[in-house]
Amino acid sequence: MTAAWFLTGALCFPGITAAADPTITIIYPTGTRIRAELADTPQKRSQGLMFRERLAPDAGMLFVFEDAGEWSFWMKNTKLALDILWIGPDKKIVHIEENVPICRQDPCPEYKPGKDALYALELPAGSVKREKLAKGMKLAFDLPK
Repeated sequence: MTAAWFLTGALCFPGITAAADPTITIIYPTGTRIRAELADTPQKRSQGLMFRERLAPDAGMLFVFEDAGEWSFWMKNTKLALDILWIGPDKKIVHIEENVPICRQDPCPEYKPGKDALYALELPAGSVKREKLAKGMKLAFDLPK
């Protein structure tokens, strides 16, 4: 198995601000719906939520990878604490990191699932507790064609 690296905020793309990219609806097992921006290209995945000052409680960013792997995240240049869910190809949560803090000095800690994931979902810190999300739960979403 090849461990792949993904580093939230790893690269700085000057001139890029909050994206007006398409969003999708993600439905939690409780029925709660959120809107998630898609990070489905290398550039969008590298940009992630870096430099964002706010994220609405019903918003997030879904990272879509080409292949399942142990995708690592870090919080370099990310200005808000996040909950991160790694999601398998079956759309079930395989790992959760809650209240991942802002990185205040280099090197930034890395967060890794220890299991293969095809997706990762970044949410405002506290979302996992508020929505009672847990490993093994299945999320519902359809990606654009």
